[in-house]
Amino acid sequence: MGLSVRAVFFDLDNTLIDTAGASRKGMLEVIKLLQSKYHYKEEAEIICDKVQVKLSKECFRSSNICITDQRTSHWEEAIQETKGGAANRELAEECYFLWKSTRLQHMTLAEDVKAMLTELRKDVCLLLLTNGDRQTQREKIEACACQSYFDAIVVGGEQKEEKPAPSIFYYCCDLLGVQPGDCVMVGDTLETDIQGGLNAGLRATVWINKNGIMPLKSSPMPHYILSSVLELPALLQNIDCKVSMSV
Repeated sequence: MGLSVRAVFFDLDNTLIDTAGASRKGMLEVIKLLQSKYHYKEEAEIICDKVQVKLSKECFRSSNICITDQRTSHWEEAIQETKGGAANRELAEECYFLWKSTRLQHMTLAEDVKAMLTELRKDVCLLLLTNGDRQTQREKIEACACQSYFDAIVVGGEQKEEKPAPSIFYYCCDLLGVQPGDCVMVGDTLETDIQGGLNAGLRATVWINKNGIMPLKSSPMPHYILSSVLELPALLQNIDCKVSMSV
């Protein structure tokens, strides 16, 4: 392509892989387990809904507990809140590991995404920049076997600060030997991916808005909005044309 953009930073979850969909499939397997083996009827879905809420409120940085213990506790609490009685750690572990293993099985890079990354990497450096607990994110990276498509991989949980802090973006730039103005950030989350790219002064931010949702007026405004990450190569050509014309 001969682009003047020198590097593209990609978010992982719900940008390159369908983490939300994989998680839903994991929850469905747990519901089946609870209903068939333990005869929890309507309680099974209530328990999974409670766990989903607990997952959405996680803040692993403020806790010294390991992610396995923390997430097993989510299941233990949800079961006890729903069913009452004594805590059942054994059942909680069974639910957690079934959810986790099913989720990881469904975290895959689609063939068209692989092809896009392969082609892009012929012209620009590619870096994976993902927030989250070190163990959890490394397991996802391993599961989807994406390492070979990137020049570098940066996990927020391994750094002093995560997206949207500018420092992690500058660290990524240093890894690749590029300037912020050479880089594009691509992700699905306005508050971390887009705000972070804006904070760091990147060339452009690209919001992957698969569901066509309307952002709040107070939300960070991306430079570009795409409905699919597969539209990115054409957009990069467009960014390059605009830069050439302005020069």
